[in-house]
This record gives sequence, C-alpha cells and structure tokens, in this order.
Amino acid sequence: MGNPMTEQTQTSNATPSEQDNTGKKSDIIRVEGMHKWYGDFHVLKDLNLTVAQGERIVICGPSGSGKSTFIRCINRLEEHQQGKIIVDDVELTDDVRQIDTVRREVGMVFQHFNLFPHLTVLENCCLSPIWVRKIPRKEAEATAMEYLERVKIPDQALKYPGQLSGGQQQRVAIARALCMKPKIMLFDEPTSALDPEMIKEVLDVMIELAGSGMTMLCVTHEMGFAKTVADRVIFMDGGEIVEEAPPHEFFTNPREARTQKFLQQILAH
Repeated sequence: MGNPMTEQTQTSNATPSEQDNTGKKSDIIRVEGMHKWYGDFHVLKDLNLTVAQGERIVICGPSGSGKSTFIRCINRLEEHQQGKIIVDDVELTDDVRQIDTVRREVGMVFQHFNLFPHLTVLENCCLSPIWVRKIPRKEAEATAMEYLERVKIPDQALKYPGQLSGGQQQRVAIARALCMKPKIMLFDEPTSALDPEMIKEVLDVMIELAGSGMTMLCVTHEMGFAKTVADRVIFMDGGEIVEEAPPHEFFTNPREARTQKFLQQILAH
C-alpha cells in the first residue's frame, strides 16, 4: 500500500481547496499582528507569519526568545491576547469547537515525550484516533503499526514507554501524532532532552517525514537539520521575529546583528 501521507500531499494531487487558481499551494497557517503577555511580561510582540501548505519552517533563537510559546499558540496550548491565528481557514478564538477542529489537524511533538506510562506503545498511538476521530479499534491499531513501522520501531509496540530509550520514546511520540493523520506537525525542541547518540535517530525520522510533503514547524537548535530540511529559517529574539530567510541565505549572509551573534555562538559548538 502506498504511503497515504505522501499521496495526499503531492502538489499534483492537491485538491482545489489546497491550491489557489494559479496552481500555487495555499496558505495553511496565517499569524497576523499576534501578541501575548504573561501578566505584565510582553512575551510575543507583533508576530506575522504565513506558512504555505507543505512548507517546512525551522524556528531558532536564544533561550527565552518566545519560540516554544509561539508554536504552542498555533494549537492553542497557549492563548494569545491580540491579533489573529488562522489554521486551515479556522481562526483560533475562545470557541472550544474551533480549538478542537484545529487540534484534530495539528500534531505536536514535545521536548519531553508526554507518553502515558501506563499504556503500551500501541495503546498510546491508538488513544486519540479512537476517542477523537472515532476510528474503530482494529483500524486504529493497523494505522498505529503502519506509523510505528515508518519510525522504525514496530517491534516495540507491546512495550511500555519506561522500557524504551529516550530516542525510541520520541519516535513513539512522532508516530502517535501521525496516527491522527494531521495536516500540520509542530515540533517543540524534540531532540533537546535526548542523549547525543539518540539525536540522529529522531532527526532521521523527521527528515523522512519532511520528504513526504508534511507541513512542519520545528523549534530546534539543530542547525544541520535546518540546512537539510527547512524551506525557511526564522530567527526569534526578545519575543520578535528578527529575521527569516531560506537556509542558504540565512546561514551564509544573515542581515541582522542579533542573528549574526546567535549563529557565531551556536555554530562554534
């Protein structure tokens, strides 16, 4: 059986709603004049970003720059106070139904794997499809095994998260998110809690996923991954988008002094 994710995201197979009348892929995320505060602390300041269907965005920047808060706002894990966030033509407001609609289409992989320790790998992967999408258990299990195969750990299906390495747990978390067949995947520093030897196995899975045409936003310090996978790299600092550019331009000719300083520090390691 062909890869369903690849089939539904190829440009030539895109439905009319996925393309504008020029054949160009349409925007799947729009952030317009978005602000967020924690009390008096202005954590995100006038953010504007448009993401096309199938585009791969890497967000980088120093600690405390607002990167993780920004992507958590895109599926309303964090609430913004001003401006607009529109995901797949649905605006995120206080309306719970609209939040649920968006979350069904947006998968999220966290820094710490957030797996249920009392459920097996297979049960972790099946939970949301059964309860949220109302998929019959047998079908949910078949889909889960397909994605566990894809992240190269089908043999771990009946184990519990505590029996797995960190890299394996993060691959389960990616498979779990894919089991909902989302249109968008958000990654919040997915390798930062891993031992160095486990980072590559997770990045390899993400590179393969990027090749399938999935829309991806990834907060990461893995600059090699950004060079390999990203269509655009966004640099954030002080709650603002300071600079954005295609990878080659971003790494070889950064315009802003803050970007240059960040790259000097991170590429020196």
